[in-house]
Amino acid sequence: MKPYAYDLTESDIKKERNKARRLRDSQWWKRRLAKGGCYYCGRSTPPKQLTMDHIVPIARGGRSTKSNVVPSCKECNYKKKQLLPMEWEEYLAGFTKT
Repeated sequence: MKPYAYDLTESDIKKERNKARRLRDSQWWKRRLAKGGCYYCGRSTPPKQLTMDHIVPIARGGRSTKSNVVPSCKECNYKKKQLLPMEWEEYLAGFTKT
């Protein structure tokens, strides 16, 4: 069972999503996308195919701040879902074991 930030209200979630929208419109984010790489897998990805991922998801208590969002390819973002960084690393490690 994964811990979620149950004390988040719908208003808190909406506020964080609005902050994420503002970040996506910022020059800072556009420069991050222009580098064209996925934070997780490192693959070269066209900027228009990158998504914004919260390293610590909003549902798990993360915030929409520059230090908590990264460009991610859609495949990694979909697979990561609501995982925390340590859970994501465990998930990836499961694929590298022989």
